[in-house]
Amino acid sequence: MSRLELYHKKTKQFSWKGPIFLILTFFIVAVGFFLFRYYYQSSIKIESPEEKLGSKVVVHLPDGKEVFTYENYIFEKDGRTYYKGERNTIDLTGGTVTYENWE
Repeated sequence: MSRLELYHKKTKQFSWKGPIFLILTFFIVAVGFFLFRYYYQSSIKIESPEEKLGSKVVVHLPDGKEVFTYENYIFEKDGRTYYKGERNTIDLTGGTVTYENWE
């Protein structure tokens, strides 16, 4: 070995094993993550509970207006007829209740 070869810094050969292993590992982890996420989201089902609303009813009010509702939303208290909705209560006293199939 000559002096030039002994004291001259030699270039190190670049190994392709490290970057290829890193990219392959990242790819496998990413595919696994997306498969798990897809399976997990497709297995969750959110369903609202079924309400028993009763028959379809039309209430004909004395002023000529009509209220389309379900039987279980109408109740009587102290001789008066009321409609109890989600947010409000309406007095339907004096109206006639008929069972009709409305759309």
